[in-house]
Amino acid sequence: MKKALAGTLAAIMAFGTAGCSKNSQPADDAQDHLARIQSAGKLVVGLEGEWQPFCFHDSSDKLVGFDVEVAAAVAEQLGVEVEYVETPWDTLFTGMDAGQIDMVVNGVDVTEGRKQTYDFTDPYAYDHTVLVVRTDETGITKFEDLAGKTTANSIGSTYMEIGESYGATVQGVDSLAETMTMVIQKQVDATINAETSVQDYIKTTGTKDIKVIDRSEEATAYAMPLPKGSDNASLLKAVNEALAVLRADGTLAKISEKYFGSDLTNE
Repeated sequence: MKKALAGTLAAIMAFGTAGCSKNSQPADDAQDHLARIQSAGKLVVGLEGEWQPFCFHDSSDKLVGFDVEVAAAVAEQLGVEVEYVETPWDTLFTGMDAGQIDMVVNGVDVTEGRKQTYDFTDPYAYDHTVLVVRTDETGITKFEDLAGKTTANSIGSTYMEIGESYGATVQGVDSLAETMTMVIQKQVDATINAETSVQDYIKTTGTKDIKVIDRSEEATAYAMPLPKGSDNASLLKAVNEALAVLRADGTLAKISEKYFGSDLTNE
């Protein structure tokens, strides 16, 4: 199912306006993005679908995860249904920019570079970045040791950027599982990812072949990006109001406890 959805998104983007949705080409130009979402009765959310525990398929192939439930809760606050589009990380922002998805809810780090192009909602969760190596690795003990080494990470992710900033040669792949496999099989020296996802991977797979060797001191804030501009101003305000309600009534904390085993919704 996820491959079909990703393929559909790619096809729509490739053919431009020929397959434009109601979200990207509104009949009434006076409507802003929030009004178009409400008119359509749905919020189209982009996510990877392969990043456990944020968004993944369970044993019955149902799409589940922290971001999946947060997005659904936000849509409910907006008074609309949620529709998910699964696509690789490196096409999520392209899909949003093209108007084929309304917003990305995929554990997006708030970075200075991204803030140049996107307006971010208030953070809805916090995490740390960790460095992962094979259990028999002795030459890498901290991020600074990555100079001259190789890592694997999702194309265009902040984790790829971090690896490069420490002097590593980074191989771009599509999923967390691929990065872990490449480390275990000695195709690369290390990988960098969210602490929550790494610990979940180790727990669910039971692997003894990898270990966390370093952890960022500062927490990473996760928020939902929207393209800058007046078209998204009311949507940004409405999503922030929705997140405030979900924080106040304990919904965010409950979802976090379900998928992370603790409340990561406060810094």
